[in-house]
Amino acid sequence: MDKDGMAVGVTGRGPDPRAERSRAAALAAAQELLIEEGWAAVTHVAVAARSGVGRTTLYRHWPDSAMLIRQLLAQLFQIDHSSRTGDLREDLICELRAFQLLLENPTGDRALRVIIDQASIDAEYAEVLEQCRHKGAEVLTAIIEHGREQGDLPARLGTEEAIGLLLGPMFFRRLVANSGFERDYVTELVDGFLRAYAVEVPPESQRELTPERRAEPVAGAAY
Repeated sequence: MDKDGMAVGVTGRGPDPRAERSRAAALAAAQELLIEEGWAAVTHVAVAARSGVGRTTLYRHWPDSAMLIRQLLAQLFQIDHSSRTGDLREDLICELRAFQLLLENPTGDRALRVIIDQASIDAEYAEVLEQCRHKGAEVLTAIIEHGREQGDLPARLGTEEAIGLLLGPMFFRRLVANSGFERDYVTELVDGFLRAYAVEVPPESQRELTPERRAEPVAGAAY
């Protein structure tokens, strides 16, 4: 069994390629069902019919459908985090744009709605949500803490408070108000945050980001 509680096909040379293919096909089918019909549609019977993977194999990998859904959700919360420059404003804008991409992706949007809905009634989903939240906010946490260390943000501003001020409006806008994002939404959000909390915003940080810098992803991490 792996760390997610999922059985793993192993040979003397490493993971069994057939088991890996079956797992990938099953997760792809589960993702389609999740997007089309919601979490209740992701069952062993439906996934087997959609993927062509036998039910016996599915039960061996995921003894119950909740395990399959939890692994799928963790996989879907992949964020292409920005690379950091050390400039507070630029780093905040680029990292928030990575979250914007997640929220604008239909799959990510659906996954977030599913896990938030289930977390309120299922402790295991709540744990997955907390793990994804913690992992997804690692880069943003580092940016904020670096800003405090450099004196750009006040010591009184807590990390969780800052994250809430930056991400809260984005998640409310997309998941509650069902609204999209205007072209300059993230820039205006960050600038408003800095006007309210930054100790001092140097003139050079007001420059517009270059097109290359706007789309400079690095390895993804789950949210």
